[in-house]
Amino acid sequence: MVGTGFMGAAHSQGWRVAPRFFDLARQPQMTVVVGRDAAKTEAAAAKWGWSEASTDLNAVLERDDIDVVDIVTPGDSHCDIAIAALEAGKHVLCEKPLANTVEEARRMADAAAAAASKGVFAMVGFTYRRVPAATFARELVRRGAVGEIRQVRGQYLQDWLSDPEAPLTWRLDKSRAGSGSLGDIGAHAIDLSQFITGQKLTSVSGVLETFVKERPTMGEGIGLSGTAGSGRGPVTVDDYAAFHARFDGGAMGLFEATRFAMGHRNGLRVEISGDRGAILFDLEDLNAIQYYDATAPSTEQGFRRILVTEADHPYL
Repeated sequence: MVGTGFMGAAHSQGWRVAPRFFDLARQPQMTVVVGRDAAKTEAAAAKWGWSEASTDLNAVLERDDIDVVDIVTPGDSHCDIAIAALEAGKHVLCEKPLANTVEEARRMADAAAAAASKGVFAMVGFTYRRVPAATFARELVRRGAVGEIRQVRGQYLQDWLSDPEAPLTWRLDKSRAGSGSLGDIGAHAIDLSQFITGQKLTSVSGVLETFVKERPTMGEGIGLSGTAGSGRGPVTVDDYAAFHARFDGGAMGLFEATRFAMGHRNGLRVEISGDRGAILFDLEDLNAIQYYDATAPSTEQGFRRILVTEADHPYL
């Protein structure tokens, strides 16, 4: 795994517990974590359960005992790391957003296609696809439960940046993060909408806004926040993003992403409306979906909550 920040902790937990929940064809071996700071990387290895720590990515990529490279660094380094790993014959799992520019993303896609022809595979960490309720929503759409899809509404609402004195983390620096709320969390709403509907976005029209133009520089901290330093610096990414979209299957979409929505901690919602019904997935109620059947008698119509916790449901 390359990276020792917040997502490094999350991915390490995933690698550690996956064999306890699923019958995997192969058991993951947490061999080495790679970082820039030797002391921090050693501490991460010890805390998260990695056998080794290293600051030399090239040396790690040359090793025969490394099969998969998990990239959990900021977006400005994804492209170089992913391409180097693929060219070394390593399978790649890369955090989203995939890259900071379209040009970098295309280079990564080309490298992944070339590697796939040799049996080396790459994927992006859109983990919410594997929430059982989200996968079940996809299955219902495939069965025709909503009919012809007409409208898609996707939201990802958080509030952890509402305080204007929250420190200037790397996620607020365009040179490192590439984008703000749109790429950081909006990407999940976009991907989940495409995953559930089976349709792809073809065109968009939207707006971006930065509410707080500067913040205290970062002092100590890890993850989404930390302690403020003594100086101040500019915020160079979007705090809020909203756009209309058209899907290749004819559906229209409306999307919103913000880290300023007071009272919303992790509000990822996707609603699919068709000519026979509607489905709503809400991550803050992640064990259920809401389903509306427009073909039911008028006296029985209304959204009903379906718990996705039965043995016949996905991943259970």
